[in-house]
Amino acid sequence: MAYGLNAGVMAIDWRAPWLQPMACAGQQVAARVAAGVPCHEALNLQIDAMNPEGAGSCPSTPIRFVHQSQLPPGEAYEKYIFNSKLCPTREGLHDFFNGLCWLHFPATKKLLNQLQAQQIENDGIGHQRGAVRDALTVFDENAAFLQAPDALWNALVAKDWHTLFVTLRPMWAQAHLVLFGHALLEKLVLPRKAMTAHVYRAYSATKSIASLDTWLAADLSSEKLARKPFAHLPVLGVPGWWPANGDPGFYDDSSVFRAPRKP
Repeated sequence: MAYGLNAGVMAIDWRAPWLQPMACAGQQVAARVAAGVPCHEALNLQIDAMNPEGAGSCPSTPIRFVHQSQLPPGEAYEKYIFNSKLCPTREGLHDFFNGLCWLHFPATKKLLNQLQAQQIENDGIGHQRGAVRDALTVFDENAAFLQAPDALWNALVAKDWHTLFVTLRPMWAQAHLVLFGHALLEKLVLPRKAMTAHVYRAYSATKSIASLDTWLAADLSSEKLARKPFAHLPVLGVPGWWPANGDPGFYDDSSVFRAPRKP
């Protein structure tokens, strides 16, 4: 974002459908930031508020947040978090949303960090991330999780947009989409039609965030992510997520709703 964190949090529309899972805690952290509290301290205060019996030791959030300056020069960000259980945090919306993801998906974020640290331990830091680290980064920055009937998922994978969003539109009432990638959430502060998520199909027993987090932490692996098991979804096409998509012509924009690649 072109503006600082204080102005950034003031620009967030917490009524947006994609922010509903994080809106309660997010507004509390944002209010502290708007009052002048540094981002890392505002996030730590939220951890403590979520665990009033033991401030500073919230068992559901396995890290604490520190200012970016605490990251030693030359040390990999992911490896530092893994070793210290401290997350360096900058004053910007990108790290603000990263912190909210840690608060809501602690088990998944912990696993991703562990997998990243393992890859760094095995391969070191090079000019190229490699297939696994690349997939882990895409997941962390831009993933969304979809629980949906087979017909919806199959249409999404096939990029059959008319079937997905027009023919099967009533079926979206049975679907549940949760955004996870903090870069994606940051970009959606100023929504644009072309913003696209890497969607991972979830089979959690319930639609609760806690259940989804537990399921993901048990399901994900380096091997699975290296196969890039993602479908691409322009998120403002989701029924009910953007007023303009009530018109079927919204999906005729081939620059956004692209045809599948020919074999």
